[in-house]
Amino acid sequence: MQMQRQRPGQRSGQRSGKWQRSGQWRRPGRRPARHPRQPSRPPRTASTLAALRALTSAPLPRPTAKRTLDLLLGSALLLLAAPVLAAAALTLAAQRHPGGVLTRSPSTGLAGRPFTLRSLRTKRLRLDVLSRLPHVVRGELSLVGPEPLTPDGEPDRAAGARHWRQELKPGLTGLAQVRRRSTMPWDDADLLDQHYAEHHRLALDLAVLAEAVHGPLRAALRGLARRGRADPSDTDHRPANYSVAE
Repeated sequence: MQMQRQRPGQRSGQRSGKWQRSGQWRRPGRRPARHPRQPSRPPRTASTLAALRALTSAPLPRPTAKRTLDLLLGSALLLLAAPVLAAAALTLAAQRHPGGVLTRSPSTGLAGRPFTLRSLRTKRLRLDVLSRLPHVVRGELSLVGPEPLTPDGEPDRAAGARHWRQELKPGLTGLAQVRRRSTMPWDDADLLDQHYAEHHRLALDLAVLAEAVHGPLRAALRGLARRGRADPSDTDHRPANYSVAE
């Protein structure tokens, strides 16, 4: 029998191939193929912190003086009027009106964005206007501005004309609302709203708010004075011994 020669440097009983851990044979001098190493994913906490840093580092838009007035004064008025509005809502709910307690009408706001205007279904004590204060706090309305219009109520304008109504928010009251009873030809509602849109400032807002409060208050005081004053026609000026037969 011929004995198999051993290669130099090869031990007896050692085969030419090498046994891998996976149980497969491979030839000497040949390395197994390696899979490309995938980059490790950052932990979720690190990505979340990076996103928060990016948000906090970005400059936040500074509120204007008009928005600050709307937020502070609107919130204070809403807190003061909340008991009266709640009592009015309960009274309307007890009446079981078929349309419900609130009226809902589509309106257009800043930049033509649509929103639903909600108001109490009453005109007494201007509660329907006061019930719109949540829209002021949310930023859909302003305390002073043009009257809210429906999307179909926008007036027609010439091509290229300035769309001034989309440059500011509608308001609870405005220059046109406080001058509504005037009969002057230059006190047209559209002209007054356009004048406000072109010249609005904080001082004008304060003047309109003062007039909006002063007008109804003055009318209420006049009504009380008339009730307390006797009408001359109701007074009997006849003598005590006056008789119809005479």
